[in-house]
Amino acid sequence: QVQLVESGGGLVQPGGSLRLSCAALGSIFSINAMGWYRQAPGKQRELVAAISMGGTTNYADSVKGRFTISRDNAKKTVTLQMNSLKPEDTAVYYCNTGTQVWSVMTRGGDYWGQGTQVTVSA
Repeated sequence: QVQLVESGGGLVQPGGSLRLSCAALGSIFSINAMGWYRQAPGKQRELVAAISMGGTTNYADSVKGRFTISRDNAKKTVTLQMNSLKPEDTAVYYCNTGTQVWSVMTRGGDYWGQGTQVTVSA
């Protein structure tokens, strides 16, 4: 079993920055990729960015050039640096991980965090 502990998030003005962090605990030997997904009110959950333990990344088109995902393989942590935030980035952001790289990097792996709210508003 894997538990994901998220930190970061909050309220920021348009154009501002936030950093989200996530640490995986438990049976972390099985993890091959980590990522972030988000869900806005009335919308489906969508991929924001994901990264494999080998460093391959996948970003949603809407965040390319603004968000950067990074990982620490030894600590099994993943960080999402979000710059130039827009009101449409407002959502609950979920950390995700799993054993199947393709799943984590496209539709979500086996394990989800509790979610952290990101609100972009003036």
